[in-house]
Amino acid sequence: MGLVQDSGKFVIGLISRLTNQKGLDLVNAVLPQIVDEDTQVVVLGSGDQVYEDAFQYYESAYKGRVCANIMYDEARSHRIYAGADALLVPSQFEPCGLTQLIAMHYGTIPIVRETGGLKDTVEPYNMGLNSGNGFTFDRCDAGLLLNAINRAKAFYFDQRKYWDEMILWDMVKDLSWENSAKQYKDLYLSLA
Repeated sequence: MGLVQDSGKFVIGLISRLTNQKGLDLVNAVLPQIVDEDTQVVVLGSGDQVYEDAFQYYESAYKGRVCANIMYDEARSHRIYAGADALLVPSQFEPCGLTQLIAMHYGTIPIVRETGGLKDTVEPYNMGLNSGNGFTFDRCDAGLLLNAINRAKAFYFDQRKYWDEMILWDMVKDLSWENSAKQYKDLYLSLA
């Protein structure tokens, strides 16, 4: 992917249609602050020219720290899920959202905006309770996105034991239809 290969880096994946709905204006606003000596960003997607151009610019400006794959490539998306430490999903709205579920299956911690299906599936990490399965922010605000990313980075580097526990929780979480159907059935029976 053209990134500097260093297992000590924090790698953030972004796999998305490149459109406003996906919160990419927020990413565009903070990307220079994200890619430091310890952090790399891998983008995969296509869409609005403004975002395609922006990510290609960042790849050029931050060689070895940003990789922009302006395309749709299913096989590459799975390699990014598997190789990234965190997945960024800052959507303005997201009725369901599968990308965070796929990421969790691979052991990639989601960083998401609390909206729709993202809020339903990603519980913010609570250090006091040692619970949660990702990092979240609540409003479409670039500063809040940057804060969520920085919390995830700090946790990755400073609390690695707990980060690794969160990975395992995400990987074993039952997201099957069978589990959902049982929950609906139990709810129905409790009301009947």
